[in-house]
Amino acid sequence: MPDLFHYENELRGKGYTLIAGVDEAGRGPLAGPVVAAAVILPEGRKVAGINDSKKLSAGARERLAAEIKSVAVDWSVGLATVSEITWLNIHSATLLAMRRAVQALSSAPHCLLVDGRFSIPGLAFVQYAITGGDGRSASIAAASILAKVTRDHLMRLFHHLYPDYGFASHKGYATAQHLEKLSLFGPCPLHRPGFYPVRNLLREEKESYGEELKIKSAGTKSIERLDC
Repeated sequence: MPDLFHYENELRGKGYTLIAGVDEAGRGPLAGPVVAAAVILPEGRKVAGINDSKKLSAGARERLAAEIKSVAVDWSVGLATVSEITWLNIHSATLLAMRRAVQALSSAPHCLLVDGRFSIPGLAFVQYAITGGDGRSASIAAASILAKVTRDHLMRLFHHLYPDYGFASHKGYATAQHLEKLSLFGPCPLHRPGFYPVRNLLREEKESYGEELKIKSAGTKSIERLDC
């Protein structure tokens, strides 16, 4: 088991005290926003069971999220919408959600530990990007848990808006159930137009609509000729 406070302790030795971990949830799904969280954990306070959110059960994530919020010096979340994902691309939208999460903190951090290979543009803070950081840093792991739990809650709410798709269970990921519902009902406004197979289904709908217009137009012209 790696020392999840290795990076935090090293940075505190350099004089940084408010260290924010930043992570996201929802890069891969076919539907819904991408959500990010930023968490500043107090020095010397360990949260038992904290780990990469993907390695935890839903129940463990919920319990840990409540404890993280209770003990954190500060925490916040940010998101990028489906429209922003479509407009920017998922990579840029993820960094936007991360930036929003950091900017929403009440306490300005002295530095950031960011999950992944990229630092967050548009921020003046010292940043350290850590590949696989949600399994190597307690602060990033805490952020991954809050991001995942927040996004799961949002997808359960979206289920009430679009109950045909089963968002409450698969959270927008490309499960067999989701793909079946997507094929049956077609994309809804929550689906990401640039993601396969949503993109293909939208193109098929557009082509089908175009054929319908041609048929209607041809029928109208036939009626006009008869009237003459």
